[in-house]
This record gives sequence, C-alpha cells and structure tokens, in this order.
Amino acid sequence: MTHKPIAPDQTPADSWSVYGKTLRSRLFIGSALYPSPRIMLDSIRASGADVVTLSLRRQAPDSKSGDHFWKYIQSSGCLLLPNTAGCHTAQEAVTLAKMSRELFETDWIKLEVIGDDYNLQPDPFGLLEAAGQLIQDGFKVFPYCTDDLVLCQRLQDLGCEVLMPWGAPIGTGKGLINPYALEVLRARLPDVNLLVDAGIGKPSDACQAMELGFDGVLLNTAVAQALDPEVMAAAFSDAVSAGRKAYAGGMMPSRNLARPSTPVPGTPFWHDNKA
Repeated sequence: MTHKPIAPDQTPADSWSVYGKTLRSRLFIGSALYPSPRIMLDSIRASGADVVTLSLRRQAPDSKSGDHFWKYIQSSGCLLLPNTAGCHTAQEAVTLAKMSRELFETDWIKLEVIGDDYNLQPDPFGLLEAAGQLIQDGFKVFPYCTDDLVLCQRLQDLGCEVLMPWGAPIGTGKGLINPYALEVLRARLPDVNLLVDAGIGKPSDACQAMELGFDGVLLNTAVAQALDPEVMAAAFSDAVSAGRKAYAGGMMPSRNLARPSTPVPGTPFWHDNKA
C-alpha cells in the first residue's frame, strides 16, 4: 500500500479536531505507573499532550490521596479522557463511564472492555454493546479495540468518530506487531480519527504509527516506566511530530532493486525530468 500525502496546506503543525475539540498535539498520554505525582505532571507537560487519560476504578477519588491525585492531573491544563480500565463486561463499563462523567464533568470516555486477562485483549462483543449504549446516552466514545477491520467498521457504524486499535497488548512494549493490519485500517477508514493505543515501547514505534497515516498515538507505560519519564515524554513528542511530517511529505516507495542516487558522469541532473 502507498501512503497518500496530506494536502500542502495541512502542515504537520496544524491543529486537528477530535469530537469537536481542537487539539495541537497528536500525542495522548496516560497518568498511571509514574514514580510520583510530581514526575507524572512534569512528564505530561514535557510531552506537550493536550489529552491525558485517567482511571476512576484504579484510584480512590473519595480519599484524601485520591483527591490530591485528581488535582495534580487537572493542574496540567489538559483535557481529561477517563477510561473504563479493568472492566470485563459491557454493564461494568457503562456504569463506570457514567460515574466518570459525573466526577470529571466530561462526556469523553475511553471505552475498555477486557475479554482476556492474559493479554488484556478487548472483548469485541462487549465493546460493541457498551459503545452502542454509551453513544445513545450522549457519550463521545474512544474505543480501545484490536486491529480487526470488521470490528472497527461496526464501531464506526455505531457512531464512534475515533478508534483506538492496539499496536500490541497493553504494557508489552512490543511496538506495532501487525503493521499491515493497521495500514489496512487507515486505507479503509479514511474519515475516522485513528490512534494507536497500547503496546508502544519506544519513540520509533510511535513514529512508525504516524508514518502509516495514523492521526495520533496514546501511550502510558513507555513513558511512566522509563528511567527518566520526563525526557522520554519529550522524546515521544518529537517522534510523533517526525512521523507526522514524514507522512505529510510523502515517503518514497521501497524497491527491491538498487537505484543510484547520483547520476553517472556526463548525465545531466534533469535526466529523469520528462517535462
């Protein structure tokens, strides 16, 4: 498959729209697993992200420590994207989404319905059921899904304007284990915002996702568990920007045979220009 460059006036620095919200950064970042709240906040700021994800289920909002944690995240100035991490049924996810909407005053929800505890693979049936209910209830759903084309098409049909297929199982850091499937999603779903979510391990993984034409990347562990999360967050910001610029520039196709980049002596440099 070949990449289709974006229009010349759509420069990589341009803002983009997600569910009616204008964003500058194409990097979404998580708020879990950091060594401390201060390191988390510094890393979020270093990433330049406009959106930060957070989990109600894995915190204690009614406790003093939980309230302190929420205030730290809110002080980042980012848009909040609550998630339903840890839910195994559609009803669990719907209930948690409604609680998150009340607490964080947002109708954005990153929908997770886990079907397998070994690799944390999403349950496609529960995901579709929960997405349908939440969309009818006015939520702006960001479904965490696999790279299955039919599943993604069904989610789009339900009204999801954003899809978040995994690159690899959550927390593995294996990068994009099936680039072909992701490239197919981009080609077949040109009007949907696509973000690679889960499995990103290093900045080059994020760059690769953007080179495939994805609109953004969501990651957490790769930054939070780095030796220096703040430095790693900045590295991922650079990688996402580089990948976007590469896609915008229209990368040369790969070839099976070598082709000299320097003309032979006596050959004018305009030799290949037939105009």
